This record gives sequence, structure tokens and C-alpha cells, in this order.
Amino acid sequence: MKNLDAKNFTVPGYKTWGIHCGIKKTDKKDLAIIASDREAAVAGVFTQNKVKAASIVLGMAKSKSGKGQVIVVNSGCANACTGKQGLADAKETAEIAAQELGVKPDMVYVASTGVIGELLPMQKVRTGIATAGGLLAPAGWSQAAEAIMTTDLFVKTVAVQEQIDGKTITMAGIAKGSGMIHPGMATMLCFIVTDAAVAAPVLKKMLQSATERSFNAITVDGDMSTNDMVLVMANGAAENKKPAPGSKDMKKLQACLDAVTKSLALQVVKDGEGATKLVQITVQGAKNPAEAKRAATAVATSSLVKTALFGEDANWGRIMAVLGSCGVDMEETRTDITFGKAKIVERGVGLGKAADKEATASLKQREVHILIDLRKGKGEATVWTCDLSYEYVKINAAYRS
Repeated sequence: MKNLDAKNFTVPGYKTWGIHCGIKKTDKKDLAIIASDREAAVAGVFTQNKVKAASIVLGMAKSKSGKGQVIVVNSGCANACTGKQGLADAKETAEIAAQELGVKPDMVYVASTGVIGELLPMQKVRTGIATAGGLLAPAGWSQAAEAIMTTDLFVKTVAVQEQIDGKTITMAGIAKGSGMIHPGMATMLCFIVTDAAVAAPVLKKMLQSATERSFNAITVDGDMSTNDMVLVMANGAAENKKPAPGSKDMKKLQACLDAVTKSLALQVVKDGEGATKLVQITVQGAKNPAEAKRAATAVATSSLVKTALFGEDANWGRIMAVLGSCGVDMEETRTDITFGKAKIVERGVGLGKAADKEATASLKQREVHILIDLRKGKGEATVWTCDLSYEYVKINAAYRS
């Protein structure tokens, strides 16, 4: 697998662009279009929140066909909790794009992100789609990635290449996400495209597998959005034979998707609202993988743990408290905790001031690793999170203003 320049890449058969059309109160970009030059296989995963934006309702229905060709994304307005009018607006957005780009409405997916409870300014959306549609270009990915941002501080892009069936295939993706990030499906917006030929049912299984190890293994603030969506399009422009399940080519293609989703997921956590640290929490020795994931997620979402990480305080007692209350099979007298290379707790007991000092030093790094060994079995899982800072409160206190 070869990594491409994440800021300057193209994917055969795709064009994209992002513009400002006035949905946001600022002059920042707020509408993007991703278009394949032919019908593509499509797979999607969507938020598990019972409150779903209009774009999610529409996308879940359309993705059952396994087909698609265009994605229209707006930022600045979530179009969630907007009733029948919101759903009608989402459908109209797809119809406008379909007419502009000469495809069927069923081939157009829409996605929205921003403030909940506000209707889309449809006249601005109409004008925006017409403008963006006329600017579509193979190298427009950075423009599109910028247009889907809300509180994000930087664009999130990634691109890789691999040899499949003797053909060079490209896979690339863009994502947005900074707040309202928590496992429960996608935890943000993400759009991945490839010129590989893949059967839609296979693509869906690939995405579900990759999502579980990436987007469902990150958390910023424990809040699950109403608009979370990951879509993958595979248009077959590379003209490879569709890989058979279990084949060497299928494993290579899955590795590409795993690499793309993990890269984007970690970029989201690094850009967590107000974050100063990327934190990797690994739980091993759990009764089973599910319990390991549960324990790691509980530690990763604890406000007390996250504020201690921001303060660079190796307060392992907070971690022990979380482990004992999160519902997993654990015993205090078996549990070890390590910060970086410094073991700070062994079988439930702190190892003293020297260990505490070394552990605290590890928290001064931009990336922090915490290892927890429950010594109850062979289950293991890793979750990525960030610290919780003063800036997080400031950003979210002023989100609608």
C-alpha cells in the first residue's frame, strides 16, 4: 500500500469541489459536491441516535439499493428536528443536484452538519449546487474537505494506492468532526471513494468491519450526533475484477479501507474541540473483547479522567474508579495501569512517587498512551480520545452565536 499526498490527489472517475453559498453566517465554505462519472456501488453506516436528521433518514433508505453517484454535503445547518419540511428540503436538495449533474435523484445522497432545529435556506442551496456543479474538478478534494467543516480547525483528508488484480486502485476520503464525537456508528461525516470494482454487499461488510475498528473506537465528548454518516463509493474505473471474499486481493482492499478510516478517525480526535492531546487507551486481559472495549470506552469518556489528562496529572485513582463502575469483570487486586512506559499501578496498588513522576512526564507529550491490564482473560481493545480543556467549554457555549 502506498500513501499519497493527502493535500494533492485525484481518484480516477471522480470530481469534487467546495464553495461558500451563504448557509453559514461567516464567509467560510459551506457546500460540497462529490460526483462519480458513472454509477457506483455504495455502502453506508449511519448514526444509532434515535433522533435522526433528514439526510440520515433519506440516506438509510437509499443505501439499501447499494447504488449511487453523487453526494451533496452542506455545513452550517444540520436539518435535524425539522419535521416534514426538513425531509422535503433534503429530497429537494437531491433533486436539484440530480438535474444539475444529469443523474437520477435516487443516485444522489445528501448530508448535513451544523445547528440542530434550523431549516435549510433552500434558495442558497439551489444557487450553491449550481455554482459548485460548474466547478467540479478531479483535484478539488481539499476544497470539499474545507466546505464540510463546522468547528474543525483543519481539513481531514487521506489517500492511498494499492495493486488489485494487476491494476492500480486509488482510495481516498475526507471527513469532518470535532465535537459530538462518540461511538454509536460513524460519529461524524466521512466520505470515501475508490476506483476499485467491488460488489455492493461486499463493500457494506468491508465498511462495517472498518468502522468498528476506527470510527466506533473514538470519542471526544461522549455525545452522539443526529447526523453521523459514513458513505463509501466504488465506481470500478480501475477495471479490476471484483475481488472474491477471503482472497488476497480482498484482504489488500480491506487493508486500504482500514487505513483510510483509521487515519480519518484519528484526525477527528486530534481535532477534538479544545483538545491538546491525542490519547490512546488500550485495555488488555479482559474477559472478552467486548468487555475490553466497554472498559476502554468508559475510561475514554470519563470527564474526570479527561480533565486530569489536560492538567497533566497522572491521577490513576480516577481510572480505577471508572473500571470498577463500568460493569466489566474486574478485580482491583489484579489490575495494572501504565502511562507511556511507566507502570504506575500493579495489582491495584500505586508504585510510589518515582513511578508517579515518570507517568506524569509522559502526559506532557502531544500523544499519550495508557495501558490497562485487567488480568481476567484474553480480551483486548483500543479506543482513542482526547483531553477535556477550558476551550471545549468556550467553543460549545458560543456554538449558535
